Amino acid sequence: MNTNQKAVVVFSGGQDSTTCLFWALERFEEVELVTFDYNQRHKEEIKVAKEIANDQNLAHHILDMSLLNQLAPNALTRNDMEVEEGEDGELPNTFVPGRNLLFLSFASILAKQIGAKHIVTGVCETDYSGYPDCRDIFIKSLNVTLNLSMEDDFVVHTPLMWLDKAETWELADQLQAFDYVREHTLTCYNGVRGDGCGECPACQLRQKGLETYVDKRNGGGS
Repeated sequence: MNTNQKAVVVFSGGQDSTTCLFWALERFEEVELVTFDYNQRHKEEIKVAKEIANDQNLAHHILDMSLLNQLAPNALTRNDMEVEEGEDGELPNTFVPGRNLLFLSFASILAKQIGAKHIVTGVCETDYSGYPDCRDIFIKSLNVTLNLSMEDDFVVHTPLMWLDKAETWELADQLQAFDYVREHTLTCYNGVRGDGCGECPACQLRQKGLETYVDKRNGGGS
């Protein structure tokens, strides 16, 4: 059993990764954050991640991943591209090929350097857009590969893997972080903090989950 009590959270400053941050704080003695700057659509994402890290008084590593931007032009790496949902089983144009593969690989290299054995990520197979690198089978496979590649025993944790957005809000509430996550995070593809623009797919998914959970909490759900 891995008794190491230090974790690295892959952190974007969004709803999912911030919920994972509070999940990790409850379970590990030490937590550090890693954020990847790949010239994403909104620099506001990096700013939000910095602010939350400072607010929680946590070590925060920001790694340059600009090469990913060069290799993967899409709606999350180009401001002049409209966000579009995929049709007929196609992936939406917000999918960044190789993103989680690279993020988790570099997170594990960082973990190796700072003496952490636990890597926490907010990927989810329940409420997702069909991204192949959010699947449980991918995470398990990569975990084995990371350990083999570095002769180590990292554990990749995915606390949101089987939760829908309503259940993610519920988890945040259980962690006493509901209001914090709602007010301080950035999920919106248009760079609007908190409840967002209300129009993009990310905001609609977040809002639907919020309404479902609040209705349940108020006695409207089964």
